[in-house]
Amino acid sequence: MTKPELINAVSEKIGATKKDTKVFVDTVFEVITETMATGESVNLYGFGSFNILSKDACERRNPMTGDMISVPAKNYPKFKASQGLKDAVNA
Repeated sequence: MTKPELINAVSEKIGATKKDTKVFVDTVFEVITETMATGESVNLYGFGSFNILSKDACERRNPMTGDMISVPAKNYPKFKASQGLKDAVNA
């Protein structure tokens, strides 16, 4: 499902206009993104949780040249589905 398909499905489900639904969906994504950007996790009961994981800086070898390169530390998002979502998908 793409974002426009999600907006159409939500719009039909709640009986709102597509324009209003788009604002709602965009706002939900924006709030999740802003919350995670501050380092907090987002837990949606019955759906899953969005967490921030971090990787430390390290040295890696370039397989083409054999030179050592420095890889900087970084954070990345991870989603973990709740048991309810897993059960719904497997039902």
